[in-house]
Amino acid sequence: MRIGIFSDTYPPYINGVSTSIEVLQKALEKKGHEVFIVTVNNKKLGYDVSDKVIRIPGIPIGLYDYRLSGVYPLRVVRKIKKWNLDVIHCHTEFGVGLFARVVSNQFGIPLVHTYHTMYEDYVHYVTKGYFSGASQKIIRYLTDFYCDRTATELIVPTKKTFDLFKEKYKFAKSVHIVPTGIPLEKYYLENYNKNDIENLKKSLNFKADDFIILFVGRIAKEKNIEFLIDNHVPLVKKNKNAKLMIIGDGPLMESMNKKINKLKMQDNIILTGKVPYEKIGLYYQLATVFTTASVTETQGLTVIEALAASLPIVVIDDESFKTAIEDGLNGFIFKNKKEYNKIMLKLMEDNELVETIKVQARNSAEKHSDKYFADRILAVYNMAIEKSGRNLSYIEKIKTRVRKIIYGK
Repeated sequence: MRIGIFSDTYPPYINGVSTSIEVLQKALEKKGHEVFIVTVNNKKLGYDVSDKVIRIPGIPIGLYDYRLSGVYPLRVVRKIKKWNLDVIHCHTEFGVGLFARVVSNQFGIPLVHTYHTMYEDYVHYVTKGYFSGASQKIIRYLTDFYCDRTATELIVPTKKTFDLFKEKYKFAKSVHIVPTGIPLEKYYLENYNKNDIENLKKSLNFKADDFIILFVGRIAKEKNIEFLIDNHVPLVKKNKNAKLMIIGDGPLMESMNKKINKLKMQDNIILTGKVPYEKIGLYYQLATVFTTASVTETQGLTVIEALAASLPIVVIDDESFKTAIEDGLNGFIFKNKKEYNKIMLKLMEDNELVETIKVQARNSAEKHSDKYFADRILAVYNMAIEKSGRNLSYIEKIKTRVRKIIYGK
């Protein structure tokens, strides 16, 4: 199958969406499919066109690494036409997403759309606090329009997002819940050298008996990091070896540093800053547990990464995490400050419980593998192609049949 992926964000820029796309691309290619990318050029204003990747110039919008583009020259359209795509998989409602819809309509290519971002929770980055109510209404309308009217099939990562479309937006078409998968082996303990783990631990001034609570994500308002910092203070009073390691960067980095200094928690709360994606798996090996208090996720890939790293998970009660977390089995769900502190203190005191949850966390990560992710996405592609009445080429049918016979794929 020849698959075109359209997105406003793509590596080398790293965030949840670009990570999801890269994982999917590699998993599809492993299965013998051809993947072509249309994205934004973050380095320069010109167009960057290669055999399988087109980068279009865009302007920053103040939300993560996202940029918007609005002009597409004829040579880019001609290049995409030569790709002879069987299906388009769009990962954004705006910018490059608009272009995906133009191409889909012009060449009669079925369009599958994945909804990644709860835009109503992020509108403050663009409006800076002005007209937020009106902006949220506009975003609701545009999201509904682009996902309902233009997509052949819609994919969402969790039931939380499914409910958004079915209950709030009254979405008419079918919605497929497909949690994003990850290359699990990247986070397995056995794939890391013990000396590398110890050296990293020493460089961050962690001791062998420290109880390390890990958070990974953008240092921003919607991640609710202040909750973790404020609630770490009473934990330290109970256990001086309780450490909170916050990995990431973002607009609140400076204010969080000031807050930590004001609380005199510099020895117990560590802000590492941004960590290179290729090294992040090593950092997970330092932790005792993983936590997040964010209620704005559509899925939360870092939770899956932590499961693969055999970490007990402690998450706020939010629908986005319930696809991955079973309370009391591979982690714990808290509703408030009191429950959070109670869970953390229990884990600090009960090493046997921690070890039991670690095993169950690792086992539960298996259903989130990149292979399983690709299989489910391919099933949606085939549904979109079938609904559109567009047939795969004769050669492609033969290739697909051969793959099934040889590899069972």
